[in-house]
Amino acid sequence: MPGSTTDSTGLGCRQIRLVRIAHVYYTHKNIDQARQFLEDFGFHEVKRVGKDTYYRGTGPEPFVYCARQGDEDDFGGAAFVVESEQDLEYAAQTLPNATKVYELSDAPGGGRCVTFRDPVDNFPFHLVYGQAAAENVTAFPQLKFNFVCPAPVHKLGHFGMCVTNFAKTFEFYTTRFNFVPSDLVYDKSGRDITTFLHLDRGSELVDHHCFFFFEGPKSHVHHSSYETHDFDTQVLGHDWLRRKGYENCWGVGRHIMGSQIFDYWFDPSRFILEHYVDGDLVNDANPVNRSPASPDNLHVWGSIQLRLKNLLVGGGVGGMESADVHSCQVVQYWEYETRVLDTWAHYPDRFKTPSINFSDIKLD
Repeated sequence: MPGSTTDSTGLGCRQIRLVRIAHVYYTHKNIDQARQFLEDFGFHEVKRVGKDTYYRGTGPEPFVYCARQGDEDDFGGAAFVVESEQDLEYAAQTLPNATKVYELSDAPGGGRCVTFRDPVDNFPFHLVYGQAAAENVTAFPQLKFNFVCPAPVHKLGHFGMCVTNFAKTFEFYTTRFNFVPSDLVYDKSGRDITTFLHLDRGSELVDHHCFFFFEGPKSHVHHSSYETHDFDTQVLGHDWLRRKGYENCWGVGRHIMGSQIFDYWFDPSRFILEHYVDGDLVNDANPVNRSPASPDNLHVWGSIQLRLKNLLVGGGVGGMESADVHSCQVVQYWEYETRVLDTWAHYPDRFKTPSINFSDIKLD
């Protein structure tokens, strides 16, 4: 329950109670390409205003993704719903570099928002309250036959960040908010380097993780993830994206931590978006799981041999020597997977990424 806590600054504070993840913001240089991808990915456009295009899913959130036109491709942060108006006001008063409470006057659903800056890596983080639920929510269509088509997004499930100081980031979010680890991953020295966080809502069942982060040399978004209806829908959407010529990043496969079936794709701006289904639910009865980074802790099936030695163009990646990259799969270790995929997304000129077909997928 909420109470008085102490953060790394030594100042007493109480937790700000979060209810769920709500939406994300991305800026795209080529907004037309971004809009086409989002439609093919399964989002439903709900509103355009100025340089912003808002998309919703089949769930009650008024929007789950805002695409902004800008001069540079950029991640604009994720938003979480707070429990009360008092939480929002308290956030504005106590969080680092926080704005005053402001109105989401142009956004679907309206509401009020506070934006603060992550104290370690300065990425934006948004808190919202008072949004109206989407109107005319329709049931997922029941088809008599399966046809290749976009996999309709239901909701935003989680997002992930690379952070430069894991310990400080973990302390901040688990102290100031009701984030609780479902899983922790530690390196060979025993130091935690990755966490998957859920929201502590007592006995209420919530998603295994709505926010995850791992330590790396440069902070940036890793991916955002969206739930779709079921496995059939997910695979039909996979085939649709492939036929449209988009680049598969990793999938279809099944994770260990959270156990969801995943399918990762690069959008035209080189951001990674995931379709997922069948993820775990947890509550306060679930203990924290802590495990070592190993070849077996990331996936049950769906690993892909990518012949990384043919992708690397000169030198090591993220502290790895070329020989290390040559001998490992992209998913052999969590730290390898994140470093390699992040390098693809943010330094595409260094890589020549292949087209991945189902024939490339090795079932363990």
